[in-house]
Amino acid sequence: MILFQWLREILIGVLSAFFLVWGISLLISAYGMNNPVEFIMVFFASNFIVLISGTGVLYAAFRFWRLWKETLRPS
Repeated sequence: MILFQWLREILIGVLSAFFLVWGISLLISAYGMNNPVEFIMVFFASNFIVLISGTGVLYAAFRFWRLWKETLRPS
């Protein structure tokens, strides 16, 4: 059961980190667009991707930290 929790947090963290990097690269590429409507759409979509994936990275980091503390000092 503990191994399943560790794998779940690692999977959430890795997927969130992937989408964070993808969202940042999408945000950078938005500035190269010539059409203002496309720029606005890609800009806000990439910011949304970065926001959600950043939350996933923080969630996984805090859960990983909690699991780490519980396995070192079981109460």
